[in-house]
Amino acid sequence: MPKVALPSGIALRKIALDGLLVLALAAAYYLVGNIGLLLNLGNISVRLLWPPIGGALAALLLLGMRAWPGILLGSFLLNLLSLDRPPMAALTVAAATTIGVLCGYWLLRRVGFRLELDRMRDLAALVVFGAVVGMTVATSLRVGALVLADLEQPANYWARWLLDWISSGISVITLTPVFLLLPRIRWPRGLRPLRALEAVAAPSAAFLIMLVATRVNIELLFLAFPVLIWAALRFRLAGAAPCVLIVSLMAAVAAANGTGPFAGQDTYAKIITLQAFGGSAALTALVLAVTTTERNRATREIEHTAVELVGVVRQLDRRLRPAVPLPRTPTDAPATGERRVVHEHVRRD
Repeated sequence: MPKVALPSGIALRKIALDGLLVLALAAAYYLVGNIGLLLNLGNISVRLLWPPIGGALAALLLLGMRAWPGILLGSFLLNLLSLDRPPMAALTVAAATTIGVLCGYWLLRRVGFRLELDRMRDLAALVVFGAVVGMTVATSLRVGALVLADLEQPANYWARWLLDWISSGISVITLTPVFLLLPRIRWPRGLRPLRALEAVAAPSAAFLIMLVATRVNIELLFLAFPVLIWAALRFRLAGAAPCVLIVSLMAAVAAANGTGPFAGQDTYAKIITLQAFGGSAALTALVLAVTTTERNRATREIEHTAVELVGVVRQLDRRLRPAVPLPRTPTDAPATGERRVVHEHVRRD
C-alpha cells in the first residue's frame, strides 16, 4: 500500500495563513460593503460610492492572486446577507465582481503598474485599465446576472449598467489610491513642527470646507479644490489621497441625505452632480500629486548628474592639463639657454 505524503509543518502553516487571509479579506469586504450601503440613494439600488470595489482592486495589487478567494467570499456574503439576494444570484453577482476586478488587476500588472503611483503612466493605467476596462467587465457581468435572476428588468439593463459603471469607476479612482497608501504610512523622522502642523491642517481644512458646503443651499463644493491642490503640491499622494477620500465621502453623504447643493434635485441629477464632482476632484488632486512627484524626481536626477559631470570634468582637467615646470632659482644649477627660454615664457604668460 503506497504511503500518502502528509504536508510538512511549513506547508500546513502556509495553508493556515492563506486561510486566515481569505477570511480577513472576506470580513473586510463585508464590513466596507455595509458602510457603502449607507450611501444608498432613494429607491435606486446603485450606490453613490462603492468602497469594496476600490478595496478589492487594491487587495489584488498588494497581495496578488491569493486575494481573489477572499474577495469572492466577501462579495457573496454581502449579496446574500446584506442585500437579501437568493444564494445562486448572490454567487453569480460575486463571481462577476471578482472577474471584473481580476481583469483590471491583470491588465495593470501587464503594463508594469507600480504600487507607489508615482508616475503619470501609473495613474493613466489605473484610470484606463482599472476604472474603465475592469469596471466595464464587472458591470456588464453583474447587471447581466441580476437580469437573469429576475432582480432587474431587461428594459432597465442599460440605465442600470450606466449608473453602476459610473459608481464603480469613480470608486476605483477615488478609493484605490487610499488603500494602496495604507501599508506605506509612516511618520517621517525629523519632521519639523510647522510641517507636521501643515500635514494635519490639510485634511482638517478639507473636512471643515465640506462641512459648510454640504450644509448650505449654495453651490460651494468648488471651495474644496484649493485644499486638494495644496495637499497634492505639498504632500503629493500622501496628502492628496486622504483629502480626496474626505471630500468624496462627505459629498456622497450629502447627496444621500439630500442636503446642501443636492437639496431639491431629482435622483439622477444627484448622481450626475456627485460623480462629476468626485471624478474631477480625484483626478485634479492625483494628477497634481503625480506631476509633483515626477518633477521632484527629475530635479534630483539632474542634480545627481550635474555632480557626476563636475567630477568627470575635474578628473579630465587634471589628466589633460600640461605640467608647467617651475623656474630655477640662482641657488640651483646654472640656468641653460633652454631653461631661460621657459622661464621667460612663463613670466610672459
